[in-house]
Amino acid sequence: MAQTSITDEARLVVGNLFDFASGLVEPNLRLGVTGLSRAGKTVFITALVHNLVNGGRLPVFDAMAEGRIADARLRPQPDDAVPRFDYESHVKALVGGDDRHWPASTRQVSELRVTIDYESASFFNRNFRPGRLHLDIVDYPGEWLLDLPLLNLSYAEWSKQALALSRAEPRAGLAAEWHAHLATLDPEAEDAELQAVESARLFTQYLRACRDERFSLSALPPGRFLMPGDLEGSPALTFAPLDLPDSARAKRGTLHAMMERRFEAYKSIVVKPFFRDHFARLDRQIVLVDALQALNAGPSALRDLETALADILATFRPGRASWLGRVLSRRVDRILFAATKADHLHHRSHDRLEAILRRLTSGAIERAEFAGAEVDVLALASVRSTREAQVRHQGELLDCIVGVPEKGQRVGHETFDGESEIAIFPGDLPEDPEAVFARAEGAMFDVPGPVSSAEAEAYRFIRFRPPRRERTAEGIKLSLPHIRLDRALDFLIGDHLE
Repeated sequence: MAQTSITDEARLVVGNLFDFASGLVEPNLRLGVTGLSRAGKTVFITALVHNLVNGGRLPVFDAMAEGRIADARLRPQPDDAVPRFDYESHVKALVGGDDRHWPASTRQVSELRVTIDYESASFFNRNFRPGRLHLDIVDYPGEWLLDLPLLNLSYAEWSKQALALSRAEPRAGLAAEWHAHLATLDPEAEDAELQAVESARLFTQYLRACRDERFSLSALPPGRFLMPGDLEGSPALTFAPLDLPDSARAKRGTLHAMMERRFEAYKSIVVKPFFRDHFARLDRQIVLVDALQALNAGPSALRDLETALADILATFRPGRASWLGRVLSRRVDRILFAATKADHLHHRSHDRLEAILRRLTSGAIERAEFAGAEVDVLALASVRSTREAQVRHQGELLDCIVGVPEKGQRVGHETFDGESEIAIFPGDLPEDPEAVFARAEGAMFDVPGPVSSAEAEAYRFIRFRPPRRERTAEGIKLSLPHIRLDRALDFLIGDHLE
C-alpha cells in the first residue's frame, strides 16, 4: 500500500542505514508489540523482560533451555525522543505482594532495550560472531495501527466506509444519537465550527460505546479519538464522517471542506509520523488479541475482530529479511498473532483458542506468507493468574480454574474481596473452530449439564488478580508464571540466538 511519499521513503532509508550500521558492530532486532485495547501489551512486555533478565522458566525457548544465555540486562535505548517503557513500575505492580495489580495499559509509543549475551549453537558463529543481541522492544497501541489504512483513503471514501459500518447492527443502535445529529447537517453550510465540534463529540461517543466490553468491537479508527493524549481538543481530532453524495466536491469555507482538511491534517500530524518513525523500522511483530472478549460478546464482535485483524496484517510490510532490505526497505519477516488470557480457560481449550485465532487470520496469513514472511499463531498467558483443579458439582467432576478475583468484582449478588480464591468452570471451546462462527449469540462455549450457560457466562467476565510469586524450597522467589510465553520468545527471537 502506498503509505509514504518519496521524501518519507528517503528518510526511512536514512534511518534504516543508521540502524544497519549500528547492527554491524553489535546486532540489534526491533520487535514491535501491539494489540487492541485490553489485550495485555504492557503485561506481555513486562513478563517477557522479567523472565529474560531473571532466567525464568522457559523450557520451549531453546537458547534458555540449552543454557546458552549467559546474561540478559536492560540497557539505554537507542531512540532518545521516544519515552522509555516503565518496566520497573510495571514489575512492582505485578509482584507487589498484597498490593499486586495489573499495570496501566498502553497509551503511547514507548521503547525498551534488553541486551542478551549468549553462546551460539553453531561452531562458526561461536568463534567468529559476537554473542550479543540488542533486543529493542517497541510498544504501541493497536488502535494506531488501524489508522494506517486511512493513508490510502480520501475523506469522502473514509466517510462512506465509516457510515456503512455504523448503519449495520450492533453499531446502528450505538450510533443513533450521532446519526440523528448527522441528519441535521448541511455539508455546504459555512461557519460551521460548532457543528464540527458536536459531530466529533458524538462520533467519539459512538466509538467508545462500540469498544465497551458488552460489544467488544475492534475496527474503530481513527485511533486517536479513543486515546487523544496531548491532541485532545485540537482541530486534528475535531472531524467526523459526513453523508456525502458520490459527486460531492468540497467548496471552500464549507463544513465539508473543514472536515476534509482536518481529516488530511490527522493523517499528516498523527498517522504518517507514526508510520515513518516507528512502524516502518520494525523487524519482528507480535499482535496480541483478546479473542476471549470477542467470543464472550458474540458473533458480531468476532466478525468485527476478523475484519480488524485483516486490516492490521494488511498494514505490515511483510517479506524475507536481507542485509540490503534492511537498508532500502525494512521488512517484517516474522509476525506472531497471540490470543491472550489463556489462563481463563482450562488447558484442554488452549489449542482450541489457538485454532479459532488461526481461523480468524487465515486469509491474511496466506497473503503475508506469500510475500515471504513467517507467520504463526498461539494462545498464551503472559502472566498466569489461575491454576487448575477438579471440582465435584451435582455428582459430576468438572475441570475448573482457580484464582483470586479483583476486589469489587461482582457476579449476581456476590461481591469478591480481592483475597479469597474461587473455582469456576469456564466452559469448553468447540473442537471445530468453524462451529464458533455458526453459533447464535451467547452460545460460544460448550457447558455440561450441571452448569447453566448463564452461570458459566457470568463468571467468564471475572478479572483475576496477578498471582503471588512462588518460592523454591530454599525460599528464592521464582519468575512470573506464564503459559507459552517461551514459545512466543523462541519464534520471535530464537533464530537470532542460534
